[in-house]
Amino acid sequence: MSAPRDDLAAFVHETGVHDLPAPVVEQTRRCVADLVGTAAAGARTRLSHVVRDHAHRHQGGPQACSGLWFDGRVAAPAGAALANAATIDAMDAHDGHRLAKGHAGAAVLPGVVAFSAPDSDVGELLAATAVGYEVALRAGLGLHALAGEHHSSGAWNALGVAAVGARALGLGAEATEHALGIAEYHGPRGPMMRCIDHPTMVKDSSAPGAQAGAQAALLAKDGFTGAPAQVLSGTGSQLGRHWHLLEQYFKPHPVCRWAQPAVSAVLGLVAEHGFRADDVVEVQVGTFHEAVRLDARDPSTTEQAQYSLPFPVALGLVHGYVPPEAVADPSSADSRVHEIAAGMRVVESAPMSACFPGQRWADATVDLADGRRLASGPVTAPGDPEDALSESDLRTKFHTLAEPTLGRERTLALRGLLDLPCGAPAAPLLGALTQAPPPLPRPGAEVGHAPESNSENGDG
Repeated sequence: MSAPRDDLAAFVHETGVHDLPAPVVEQTRRCVADLVGTAAAGARTRLSHVVRDHAHRHQGGPQACSGLWFDGRVAAPAGAALANAATIDAMDAHDGHRLAKGHAGAAVLPGVVAFSAPDSDVGELLAATAVGYEVALRAGLGLHALAGEHHSSGAWNALGVAAVGARALGLGAEATEHALGIAEYHGPRGPMMRCIDHPTMVKDSSAPGAQAGAQAALLAKDGFTGAPAQVLSGTGSQLGRHWHLLEQYFKPHPVCRWAQPAVSAVLGLVAEHGFRADDVVEVQVGTFHEAVRLDARDPSTTEQAQYSLPFPVALGLVHGYVPPEAVADPSSADSRVHEIAAGMRVVESAPMSACFPGQRWADATVDLADGRRLASGPVTAPGDPEDALSESDLRTKFHTLAEPTLGRERTLALRGLLDLPCGAPAAPLLGALTQAPPPLPRPGAEVGHAPESNSENGDG
């Protein structure tokens, strides 16, 4: 491994896969696989269909050379970054960072793939992804230090995409700095708690963040200038020395991370005491303020289900886990799930709120029909670096998410391509990502009407 680089532009352009410590390479592979599995599940959502149709229709033309994932069509790089980030963000199962309070990879990996050269190898894909994560996470930490309001991930993961775009386009140091500054200025600083209170397709704004970052790199290439990226001020001295990528968490369930400690609390009680959902009279959850606001009780859309605490907790009580298909289509959930969610009490715990965001805690109390009151005590969710999901857990998660979209044979093949050695061509993996899945019914019932079909090329 070469010496760490103090210069941001040098880090962006000169860091190769052989400069990465082995644990960083391994973690990058985990992140890529987790994102791809999540995208396969997200491709079935109406959100993904809407944005892919939009990108193909409105961001095509002669520059349309970047594939749309699990689709078969193409768009210009910024449009492909938008659509593919939306496909990942459509299912809230992807990795994240506690202190950045959001998601780097949902935008960074689509940016890497959108700008990938046809002859690139797996090592370059991994190196560019690791570089993008580091820039994005530092931008996220910098933004949270500067701004009092909790902004959505697109506000800062845009800079990670600008970095990988600048790298792929071969921009000089000055143009790279401009690309980062443009991305900071144009990145969507969405008020995240508004989407928590009113869950819709805007979600964490990673899709427009990816688009803004890709467009920033292209604008910088054409001579457009940007103000210095304030959120990255002072980060150069740690580049290559401290890897924030190693601090990523991986979710066991396809819902907001803030709800998952409560899910773990009730699953622990079921495992210890062996009661059934029909035995439950009342459930009370104590947790931190932000999680209390995940208050959708009777979700009618997948976005509401993903930004709910009562719904996945009730799913856990009824099923023993959180089925992705119930999150994707909450109307398919058992009536008992809706009953438990509707009657659940969720209260704020001041000590737990004081621990956020570095720690996310919850406790659960379950009253049973036989008179017993069961209490979990404070718990966190597995998946943080100090309580990591195993490789077996992550592979099972990948198959659980991807197989309903791709089928078992194609899922196995795709998972194998994600393990290709660094020197192998990336083309087979990139081709598998952009190949259209088998025909499936298009979702739409959860929002009351079917999405628009695409007369140009099937239904996307």
